[in-house]
Amino acid sequence: MTDAPRRTALDATHRALGATMTDFAGWDMPLRYSSERDEHVAVRTRAGLFDLSHMGEITVTGPQAADLLDYALVGNIGGVRTGRARYTMICEAGGGILDDLIVYRLADQEYMVVANASNAQVVLDALTARAGGFDAAIRDDRDAYALLAVQGPESPGILKKVTDADLDGLKYYAGLPGTVAGVEALIARTGYTGEDGFELFVRPADAVALWEALTEAGQDAGLVPCGLSCRDTLRLEAGMPLYGHELTTATTPFDAGLGRVVKFEKTTNDGDFVGRAALAAAAERAEANPPRKLVGLIAEGRRVPRAGYPVVTADGTVIGEVTSGAPSPTLGKPVAIAYVDAAYATPGTEGVCVDIRGSHEPYEVTALPFYKRQK
Repeated sequence: MTDAPRRTALDATHRALGATMTDFAGWDMPLRYSSERDEHVAVRTRAGLFDLSHMGEITVTGPQAADLLDYALVGNIGGVRTGRARYTMICEAGGGILDDLIVYRLADQEYMVVANASNAQVVLDALTARAGGFDAAIRDDRDAYALLAVQGPESPGILKKVTDADLDGLKYYAGLPGTVAGVEALIARTGYTGEDGFELFVRPADAVALWEALTEAGQDAGLVPCGLSCRDTLRLEAGMPLYGHELTTATTPFDAGLGRVVKFEKTTNDGDFVGRAALAAAAERAEANPPRKLVGLIAEGRRVPRAGYPVVTADGTVIGEVTSGAPSPTLGKPVAIAYVDAAYATPGTEGVCVDIRGSHEPYEVTALPFYKRQK
């Protein structure tokens, strides 16, 4: 017997809208409401409304909350100012990635760690195991929040209709407490789509009222409800990694081209943090002789690559593996992210193919991201 998937506070709303639902990381989540392509295009050109309540919130408080997070995570969390957020990772002692995270500093001695749904318990367990000796408390707040996101170029104008918070002064990767449509919320300028947008952390009991208010506020701007399927193609175009695909315990941040999130220079705990020695070795390897690099691939034909497909040369020699692939609505052709041997990672390298069910389909090697919004 397996447990039935959990349902968010917006489950009845999704079903009333005719959403196609799917089990994702133990949650019953909307995959799409209409066409995933139409939802994707709406976020790129207008705005989309997402339910992301499956994400895992963990609160860390206390006089040594910053010291604990500096030890447990690879980033310099103590250097994050109150009201700001940071993208970071939690790694094993051997350097493998347990999860990628966003950490919000809510107050001087209070942080909120947001983990991926599939890894929330892993992250909670790891933080708890690493907390010994620190004057800090860890609280599982996964049931305390619903998370709604408004993403796309029209999102600031939509949100301004229902809040008097200073959105113009809210920088990217910053958050502030406020009221949205009469609902108390943490308003964060973060997202996973490559567009401007906001993520709103609210009480689950307030989720339906907020969804309805945002839907009404966005009606004239072309706001549409969006599912996880278009969220995946949006992040893929933006070159954003997905845990379990580009990021795993078998990869380090340096393997994924994200070594910038590892802060060896931090001074708390005498500079020590979990995975430091292994990550230092990974940094040297990436600088001197990386075995593989993460690249973008753009199809010359129409066949779509999927995760796990081999990347090959014209003669069939395997030189890498696709980690994510999908049709790109913005580019109008299939794209993929892949780890390839360093010798084939230079943009423009010729003779690179993806083995799609025995057919060697030609692909152009390109730098990530595939898409970058105009600011």
